[in-house]
Amino acid sequence: MTTISSAAVPPARGSIPGGLFRLLRAWTDALATYWVRREAIKTLRRLDDRALRDIGISRCHIETAVTGDIDLELIRIR
Repeated sequence: MTTISSAAVPPARGSIPGGLFRLLRAWTDALATYWVRREAIKTLRRLDDRALRDIGISRCHIETAVTGDIDLELIRIR
């Protein structure tokens, strides 16, 4: 014989303040990431071509290298 328990917890409903907090947190994280990336791009643009070559990127690949959209091994300058 099977026993059915009625002590199951009802499904949790999302609260409006909790959802708003998560949205605000995601927005501030995205904004902080944007600022950090922009600062890294500014720093790399200040370097001369020789210094950029030493770290393995060319001037035209600075933004994509900072955002991580490309594989640096594929564009390594010789």
